[in-house]
Amino acid sequence: MSGVVASHGVTGAQDAGAFLVRLTRLDPGAVVRLRSYRGRTDLWAMLPWNVLVSRSVDGEGPGDATVVAADLLSQLARGGRSLPARRDADWRWGLPPEGARSVERLPAAEVRRIAAAAAGTLRDASEHGVGGQPVGARALRDALLDHVAIVVTTDSTERIEISQRLVQGVTRMGFLGGRPSSEESDLSDVHVRVAGRWVGLAAPYGVAWLPAVNQLGLRPATPHTFG
Repeated sequence: MSGVVASHGVTGAQDAGAFLVRLTRLDPGAVVRLRSYRGRTDLWAMLPWNVLVSRSVDGEGPGDATVVAADLLSQLARGGRSLPARRDADWRWGLPPEGARSVERLPAAEVRRIAAAAAGTLRDASEHGVGGQPVGARALRDALLDHVAIVVTTDSTERIEISQRLVQGVTRMGFLGGRPSSEESDLSDVHVRVAGRWVGLAAPYGVAWLPAVNQLGLRPATPHTFG
């Protein structure tokens, strides 16, 4: 007796496709985890620089399943409904807990500027070295990604550090949207979120997450500053 072919259950093909195209460009062999809830499906993936990214799309989804991202993209591109071969054992990462809270709002233009400055620094150092001395590309990239790009400080002196890894996550996955505008609205702002020991950047089209550098008892407080 033939088995029933499972459906991926994603109806927001355009949104899912945008996520998967970016992901597979960065990592052709990436896997994506689909988790469903109340008529929506969250797509989760790990980027090559160890940042967890997520986008919510329309569709009942398959419940909870991990597949090869390129296979799911192929299904969506041809209008297929079948869930690709499951690769649940290939998902090796935890997820942030529910109940994330926003502790600061950053202008999207500032996040774009920080990302562009990092790209320029990497390009310049790759061409000219540091202090006139050559630097290995991998070591240079890792040092740049680990750089703390933004520090959010609450009035109770708590510090939330946002590394360049998160900034690159939201920008290179296209979570900020299209071309920057000189009058970007509040809807395009990026929110700093905290969920348990995780810190995230939530942009209009997706979220990037990393475990917090320090185990801090963070709580929202006003006013907030960042620098």
